[in-house]
This record gives sequence, structure tokens and C-alpha cells, in this order.
Amino acid sequence: MAATVKLVEDAGARIVAVEADVRDRDSLKSALRTGTAELGDRLDIVVANAGIAPMAGEDAWQDVIDVNLTGVYHTVDVVMKPMIKFGNGGSIVLTSSVAGLVGLGSPIAGSVGYAAAKHGIVGLMRVYANVLAPYSIRVNSVHPAGVNTPMIDNDFTRSWLEGIAQETQGGPDMGNALPVQALEPEDIANAVFWLVADTGRYVTGVALPVDAGYVNKR
Repeated sequence: MAATVKLVEDAGARIVAVEADVRDRDSLKSALRTGTAELGDRLDIVVANAGIAPMAGEDAWQDVIDVNLTGVYHTVDVVMKPMIKFGNGGSIVLTSSVAGLVGLGSPIAGSVGYAAAKHGIVGLMRVYANVLAPYSIRVNSVHPAGVNTPMIDNDFTRSWLEGIAQETQGGPDMGNALPVQALEPEDIANAVFWLVADTGRYVTGVALPVDAGYVNKR
């Protein structure tokens, strides 16, 4: 967060950075009030990007559902009334995954919960796209393949992925179609920017893979 604040300030722009827990509606409401009070009474763009990938542990299922699905619901539910009230339309983007479009995973609680949560985001997106369209608020989801962040670039996740690869030997190819092992965060950010900018002004209710062709191979 500190690095993001510095990037924004170095560009000469203003930013309000607040730590909040997407599982806690009051925490989200407080963060939103702080931001709009400081930057002005309008809200044009919302990106629900918080996510975790706990594969092991007895609480893994509940933890991933609480953050990756209920947290997204809380985010949209908290922001949509102010967006409607301000009357400027806007764009909401929900970060899902290729695991929200195909049956990717292994039979352990966190992995199953991750796929279930990411599939659930598509349902949320489609409902809210219809509910908010009369207010010129667009809602879409993005579905990345593996992205080069600490969520996958760690010893545990690498070991888990190696296990899946061994389990599926002789089965379906788990790689991307394009010759790239992992996408960069900027690749996903660029897709989100296209959706929230005027370039995507008539795009709503779309589940957009940004996946180097992963889903198309399945």
C-alpha cells in the first residue's frame, strides 16, 4: 500500500489509503466515507480485488469464501448506494479467476472453496449488471490465469501446483495457450483500465478472461 501511495503522489495525484477488512461491512463503509470526504462526493470506479488462496487448514474453506466471495458482495453492496446517489454512473470490476470459469482445483477444502468463490463472483456480477444498468453503472468480472504475485510465487503454492501436475499426468494440459507461464499484474490492470474507461462504456455483464488462452484450451 505504501508503494502505491508513493506512485500516485509522485505522479502529482491525490490518494487516500485506508486499511479495511472486506469481511467487515462497517470497516468498508468507514473507508469509503473517508475517501469520498477527502476527494469529493462522487464515486466512479470500484475494483473488488481483495483475495486469498488458503489451500490447507481446517478453516480454509470458510476463510476463502468469507474473503473471496462474501467480501466481494460486501464491497458492491456498500458502494452501490453512494454511486446511485451521486448520479454519475460508473464502473465496477470484480476480480475472479480462470478458476471461476473452469473446474480447476484439487479436492482439498481451500482449493474447492477458491473455485466455488470465484464461480460465485460471476453470479454476483451478472445480477448486479442488471440491477445497476438503469443507473448507468456497469459491472464486469476479469478472470486471470496465474499472475506473478506472492499469491502464487511462494513455496507452498509451487508445491501444490506440482502436486496437481503429477496427479493429472496423462490428463488435460494445464498450461496456457500462449507461450507464457505467468501473467504480470500490469496485464490485468490494463484490462481493468479498459473496462472502467470510456473504451468500455457499453460493456457490462461480461466475464472477461485475461488468461493467455488458458480457458480456451479447456
